[in-house]
Order: sequence, then C-alpha cells, then structure tokens
Amino acid sequence: MLSERRLQVLRAIVQDYVGTEEPVGSKALTERHNLGVSPATVRNDMAALEDEGFIAQPHTSAGRIPTDKGYRLFVDKLAGVKPMTAPERRAIQNFLDGAVDLDDVVARTVRLLAQLTRQVAVVQYPSLTRSTVRHVELLALAPARLMLVLITDTGRVEQRMVDCPAPFGEASLADLRARLNSRVAGRRFSDVPRLVEDLADAFENEDRGTVTTVLSTLLETLVEENEERLMIGGTANLTRFGHDFPLVIRPVLEALEEQVVLLKLLGEAGDSGMTVRIGHENAYEGLNSTSVVSVGYGSGGEAVAKLGVVGPTRMDYPGTMGAVRAVARYVGQILAES
Repeated sequence: MLSERRLQVLRAIVQDYVGTEEPVGSKALTERHNLGVSPATVRNDMAALEDEGFIAQPHTSAGRIPTDKGYRLFVDKLAGVKPMTAPERRAIQNFLDGAVDLDDVVARTVRLLAQLTRQVAVVQYPSLTRSTVRHVELLALAPARLMLVLITDTGRVEQRMVDCPAPFGEASLADLRARLNSRVAGRRFSDVPRLVEDLADAFENEDRGTVTTVLSTLLETLVEENEERLMIGGTANLTRFGHDFPLVIRPVLEALEEQVVLLKLLGEAGDSGMTVRIGHENAYEGLNSTSVVSVGYGSGGEAVAKLGVVGPTRMDYPGTMGAVRAVARYVGQILAES
C-alpha cells in the first residue's frame, strides 16, 4: 500500500500532466502543490512510485508521467466525480429538451457529449431486448392490408406492412388492437411471444389467418430489432491529441469504425454503473493508448443502453466522469417523460 503522502504526490503528477501536457518534475510539484515536504523528499517519493510502476520517465526528460497503472489508482482512489455547475446542467437540459424523437435524442446526446468532454462520444441506441412495449397500433390501409406500429417505452417506433390472407373488418381490427394491447402493453419484449401464443384462438375462424399473420409480423419485428445500433461523434477531437498517441492515430480511428469493438468497450448495457477502462485494459490493441468512460442510461431504474467517451489516457477523469454521468441522467429523464 502507498502512503498517504505518495498518493498525494501521484495525484499532483496526474493533475499537472493532464493540465500541462508536460512531464512533471519534483521542483515543479513542490512549487505548484502544498505537499508540505522538500523537493528531495518528493524526489524520493517519485522514485518509489516509479519503482512500483505508477509513473514512468519518457525519453530522457527529467520529468515523469503517469502510467496506465498510475491512472487506474488515481481513478479508483483519488479522483472524485466532478459535478456539473448549475449553468452547465441547464445548458444540457435545454439542448436535450429540444429533441423531437429518439433519433434526435441520440444525435443531440452524441453532439453534446463530444462538446462537453472534447473527446469522441459514443451512444448506444436503447436495446429492444431490455425494452418494454408501450403500445401496438394497427391501421387499415386497404381491406386486406394493415400497418403495424410498435412503440417502445424508450420512444423507439417500428412500422411494418401486413398483407392479410383475407379482408379484415374494422370491428375485428378494433377487437385485435384492444386484445393485443391488453396482453403486451407494459410488458418486456422477451415476454411477448408467450403472451400472444393463444391470442388467435379468441377470434372467429375467418379472422384467424389474419390475426396469425399480424402476430407473426409483430414477433419478427421483435427479433429483427435485436441488432444493436450506435451513433458516434467528435472523432475530429482526436486530432487535438496527436502527441498522446505514441504511434499513429490510424489504429484508434480504425477501432472506432468497428461497431462490435465499440459495443464491447461500452460493456453490458444492463450494467448501469460507471466504467472506466484505461489504456491496456482495453482488449482491442488499437485502443491501448485510449481510455473509455461509459455509463448506463434508461428510464426508471434500469439501464437500456450505454453511452460514453473515448479519449487519450491523459484525460481529465473527474470532469469526464461528471459530464458522462450528468448527460446519462438527463437522457434517462427524457426517455421516461417521452
């Protein structure tokens, strides 16, 4: 275990390196921070931190920089989440309140996160597997043609055309709409197949073919939409950090184009807690020089998807964690109210 003073020295090194982009020396630390000890003592503490792998000496510079291990200790033990100011919170709310539908909510969230953190923002669309049905609408387009509209609790809307085997009357359509919603409204997608399996039996023989066709279309919609979708923004922000990527920026950009990689980075959507993955903790090699900060968002108490940012390991972790958490909270509120 590191002593309290060495933890203070590590915190000061991380803060200075993030703020100045320059390797940090013992003289600068004692001048800038009230550590209460001499530069010689700080030098000894830095040597101990280096021996334990928390800081390293780049090139022949006299200063030191944090390693992935140093950043990890900083995030776990030393960095609180920096709360947003009241004007920042109002700006977030005003920006997101203008959204007109789910696509607009996701697009605005990506733009907002990228602007607030000056990193690359990644937002996962709410997953239908964790969603519930808000309403199923059935509209007659022709005597034997219907439109099925599925609306989820997160505001997602899916539309499908249904060609019926025979004309379907208005009274039968109203009956099917009412029976269907009484069974599935407010229920999880995963429960729907079981809830509607015997619904066709409640109808006259001449209508059962159409009811079965409508239910098949509904179940196909639930299965089709299991594919996870993402939106990404602010990639140009990476160019500000050219010197933070020791080789070239291309592997990072290539990784960001891989949707599967990004979904794995964000982690399981059901896990709503804050996750910070630093440097080599990212399994994908192209992202070994980056950190990923992500958190779940959703309506009610359960996360339906994740959002987060990708940036260099030399990141303002308290500020980034605060922004990610605040944005997730407001997006959750909007979904709950939509």
